[in-house]
Amino acid sequence: MAELEPAALQNETEAANGTGKLGSSPEGAALAYGSLLAMALLPIFFGALRSVSCARGKNSSDMPETITSRDAARFPIIASCTLFGLYIFFKIFSQEYINLLLSMYFFILGVLALAHTISPAMNRLLPENFPSRQYQLLFTQGSGESKEEILNYEFDTRDLVCLVISGVVGVWYLLKKHWIANNLFGLAFALNGVELLHLNNVSTGCILLGGLFVYDIFWVFGTNVMVTVAKSFEAPIKLVFPQDLLEKGLEANNFAMLGLGDIVIPGIFIALLLRFDISLKKNSHTYFYTSFVAYVFGLALTIFVMHTFKHAQPALLYLVPACIGFPLLVALVKGEVTEMFSYESSAELLPHTPRLSHFPVVSGSPASLAESMQQKPCSPRRRRQLNPSSM
Repeated sequence: MAELEPAALQNETEAANGTGKLGSSPEGAALAYGSLLAMALLPIFFGALRSVSCARGKNSSDMPETITSRDAARFPIIASCTLFGLYIFFKIFSQEYINLLLSMYFFILGVLALAHTISPAMNRLLPENFPSRQYQLLFTQGSGESKEEILNYEFDTRDLVCLVISGVVGVWYLLKKHWIANNLFGLAFALNGVELLHLNNVSTGCILLGGLFVYDIFWVFGTNVMVTVAKSFEAPIKLVFPQDLLEKGLEANNFAMLGLGDIVIPGIFIALLLRFDISLKKNSHTYFYTSFVAYVFGLALTIFVMHTFKHAQPALLYLVPACIGFPLLVALVKGEVTEMFSYESSAELLPHTPRLSHFPVVSGSPASLAESMQQKPCSPRRRRQLNPSSM
């Protein structure tokens, strides 16, 4: 989970070193924080809606994988180990070479994530008589009975159009590292994470959010590890927006940032509550909208505290109590606490969902999103299988 960090803090440090940038105007700061908030809401809202469609897929082999309570308990430990490992790597090895390897890694995953994200829109835009041919990219290891699939990617000509468009964005990102290209990949990662990573019940969500609540506070307030990795990691692991956009235009470089983990982790909990709403069959989305408003409140409070104290903030410090507390309060008022905690997403919508055997890592990077892109997508007309690779 990367923290929410003000560019003003970076400016003060750089000014002390004689390398400071011109500070942003109040209007520029407001624009940057407002844009980060809006960008954070988009993948949560649309990812939650797409998670319902994905969960209802008829083909059990295309189901998203589910996070269990055991996975949730292990999450903060694995995330901490990976975060500290990255910190050591950046201290020992050349940052330039590490980021070169990471750029290529996230280029491939980013192209796949963005293609999957824009695929529904592209299917609507392309005419019905658009030529459609099926293709398959297959890599195997071994032979005979010991043959193992490394990559099995089925696609058609419509997918090729999406891949070409995403590839253009990927090349732009590789060559320029422009903040807009970074955000396109980041939004795609976040949306796919919310769509494809499912919590099996509310108790698991509380365990996950509670553990990462402690994780985020420790690594942001207790050490400089989180901030160091977030600044050193040149990959689309965070959403950024320049505070000096009004002064410098698209070439602005004074950024405020929001880690993708602070979007995906609350997002998968909000998506779970949407599926709970649907399971109640009351034709209302009370818990979804409540948790969505709670996220807005928590992130706005994070920005306010960060701007007031000029210090990077662990966003989950404010998001976790809001996203859990608000829906729980509504459930208490409506007398539906028992129904909420007895609801099983896997039983209602995912009868054949496999257990998450390779747990995604979130440590200031969207490795959880990279893992989600290595799962089979929910669209029944194509299937992707990639062996997870650890960072």
